[in-house]
Amino acid sequence: MADPTAIARTELPSGLRVLTERMPGVRSVTFGIWAGVGSRDETPAQAGASHYLEHLLFKGTPRRSATDIAEQMDAIGGEHNAFTSKEYTCFYARTLDRDLPLAVDVLADMVRSSTMAPADVDAERTVILEEIGMHADDPDDVAFELFAASLYGDHPLGRPELGTRASIEAMTRDQLHDYWRRWYEPHNLVVAAAGNLDHDEVVAQVAEAFDGAPSSGAPGPVRTGPTLAGGVSVRRRDTEQAHVVLGGGGLSRSDPRRFALGVFNVAFGGGTSSRLFQEVREKRGLVYSIGSFAVHYQETGAFAVHAGTSPRQVHEVLKIVRDETERVLADGLTEEEVERGKGHVKGSVVLGLEDSASRMIRLGKAETTGVELLTVDETLARYEAVTVDDVQSVAREVLRSAKPVRPRTLAMVGPFDGEGFEDYL
Repeated sequence: MADPTAIARTELPSGLRVLTERMPGVRSVTFGIWAGVGSRDETPAQAGASHYLEHLLFKGTPRRSATDIAEQMDAIGGEHNAFTSKEYTCFYARTLDRDLPLAVDVLADMVRSSTMAPADVDAERTVILEEIGMHADDPDDVAFELFAASLYGDHPLGRPELGTRASIEAMTRDQLHDYWRRWYEPHNLVVAAAGNLDHDEVVAQVAEAFDGAPSSGAPGPVRTGPTLAGGVSVRRRDTEQAHVVLGGGGLSRSDPRRFALGVFNVAFGGGTSSRLFQEVREKRGLVYSIGSFAVHYQETGAFAVHAGTSPRQVHEVLKIVRDETERVLADGLTEEEVERGKGHVKGSVVLGLEDSASRMIRLGKAETTGVELLTVDETLARYEAVTVDDVQSVAREVLRSAKPVRPRTLAMVGPFDGEGFEDYL
């Protein structure tokens, strides 16, 4: 277990925050630059801008071409990439500890000084449109996007991170440049690094790399929560398998009950010993995949069940999910199920933090989103403290339909017209 004192935080005069976690037992370092902006902070005309920038910032700066960036990282055996979510964007590199200064210089150069040449904007537009097309061809992806759109309605949380074909085709270089300059300022950025490092050295390298970076001090994104919608939403496709997502609102990322929800999720549908997996797949063989999941945002969240099954069996699968839901609401989970869920999630926490990349993500995500940064031991203690009553309480919170406060949503992709499914809400 990592020493909790190995985590350090420094805020530079510009407002840029630097967090590190020392892991002396490894030879690598993962370095990330986080921007506190994601797809939920875009206007309809900007839909997909955060993800578009994720692509563009790798295309070159006045100091380095896109080829230079790739060659310099390849020459040291480093890995570099980025990801965009609804609430943040991260650019990261994983290198040997001795090569950290190069990773800092390359990523800071990209984030600060992207050229955004018109030719690159157009080239990446084509790449992103292909990416949108790829997701549109995957009925599983479509089902999850349809669920979010149905649950959150017109709120930005209901929009896909990639944007739409229309928004990407209409996006101009000036729009992207303005969006970048507005949000990629030091006070809205977080640097996180984990591995075999020295905090003071990382701070010095970051301070030098961002020296003179303009900062208006403008406030970060202003966010308002969604009004949850509900009902049945179907995307008709003549697929061999039907994909369904059934659920509703969940808990925010700062809700203390999220630990109980994590335990419930594992016991209800998150593991191979879970009720849904055992009842639907193991006992009846109706699906190849079924499970539950929880997502957390700033002021809201979602909890849902997803499954893929033959169209002729979809009613039977949904009926079992409904019956198991009602059984949990009436009787709760057993103490054995809760203890097994606690053991599973605690083991996953520890195993999931054995490399520098996962540690970096934990630091950056916590600081960017403003949630309490717990040590691993503190996190395990929160899960250990969960009781059977806690799990039952949170299960009722996320499973019980209560219109209009907590309506339920059923999203489906398959050869259906959307009739005859209301009883499962």
